[in-house]
Amino acid sequence: MLLMLEQSRTERPVKLSSDFAGLELKEYHTDVTWRRTMNYAAAVNDNNPLYFDDEREDGIVAPPMFTVAVTWPICERIWEYIQADTFPRALLVNLVHYTEHLTFHRIMRPGDRLTVRGRISAILPHRAGTLMIVRLAGVDETGAPVFTEHLGGLLRGVQCDGEANVAEPLPVIPASPANAAPFWEKSVFVDPLAPFIYDGCTNIFFPIHTSVAFARGVGLPDIILQGTATLAYAVRDLTNYEADGNPLLLRSVAGCFTGMVLPGTQLQVALVGRTSDDCGTDLFFVVRNAQGDKVVSDGYARIQQN
Repeated sequence: MLLMLEQSRTERPVKLSSDFAGLELKEYHTDVTWRRTMNYAAAVNDNNPLYFDDEREDGIVAPPMFTVAVTWPICERIWEYIQADTFPRALLVNLVHYTEHLTFHRIMRPGDRLTVRGRISAILPHRAGTLMIVRLAGVDETGAPVFTEHLGGLLRGVQCDGEANVAEPLPVIPASPANAAPFWEKSVFVDPLAPFIYDGCTNIFFPIHTSVAFARGVGLPDIILQGTATLAYAVRDLTNYEADGNPLLLRSVAGCFTGMVLPGTQLQVALVGRTSDDCGTDLFFVVRNAQGDKVVSDGYARIQQN
């Protein structure tokens, strides 16, 4: 990534053709281990016994947000997974994680052997550049689906060349009901070491989260907390307060990363909407930073009985 940054200063492409929507990515294979799943839970201070008590009859499970650690090796070097020689890989240095949508077909467990298949689902014009949505679908050894992730990467300053191109259906999030006040709010202190712990326990690495020099060199005031860590704090609280601590009931979670979180400050997780049907409950939430700015906007989760 750093090498690409140096190259981009002199050879930065300014357009991405929407014709690349539909492009398949190279497969990725990985094993789920108890050490990886426990470390992820520890990284976001989630002491749910389902993640740690390996004397349970059914064993332990992975936190739902562990999904982002499974797919990170693809995201970290996505230019290596794009199977098109004509794709302008150098512009990917401009890619910023903007939206996240996760669907959980079943919960992951240590011992799972996964294959992740990817595709560029859509390329869309955006007021700040171009939005590229990538679908990453994890299946087990039998081919059964485990998770589906739709990751929205915003290419800042990169013009979308062509009309919006949606190559396959995208997840649809219900509209949030209007409520006068949140159902509940939870304050979360972000320890100054939180980005380093999340980095080390999840292997989700990028230097804006752990290098002050790098962060300030790209115009940030300081290192910032990983967006998926912020979302994981919210998922932890939603699971505890809305699903009686049972992560197996979580079917999906989504949000848009719209602000920065500085270590050593407070977050506020708020449930701002709740609607139920015969099968489950739709939850609408927001996360704000110490300045009151939304850092996770349009937060959504689905709780559903097995």
